[in-house]
Amino acid sequence: MATSKLQALWNHPAGPKTIHFWAPTFKWGISIANIADFQKPPETLSYPQQLVITGTGLVWSRYSTVITPKNWNLFSVSLGMAATGLYQLTRKIKHDYVSVADPIVAKE
Repeated sequence: MATSKLQALWNHPAGPKTIHFWAPTFKWGISIANIADFQKPPETLSYPQQLVITGTGLVWSRYSTVITPKNWNLFSVSLGMAATGLYQLTRKIKHDYVSVADPIVAKE
């Protein structure tokens, strides 16, 4: 049973013998790097970079469901990119526009 499933994966049009498998697999590195950046202070984040990560994630997640054969690896990595990019954008916007500076207390 396991052998037949592995054989089916190996021979799939988007399987490990094709670029349609390896490109999304290596694309996970972008999402992992963005997750590692969760620890960085929000002022170091870049709006253009996070907008591009979010946008490409949304576009490619849609594309991966309309192509034949459907590429679920591309869908999952693209959804991950969109989610991490959106989270980073939220952090940056909160830092730049929502957070209130601590009031300065006058010394007597």
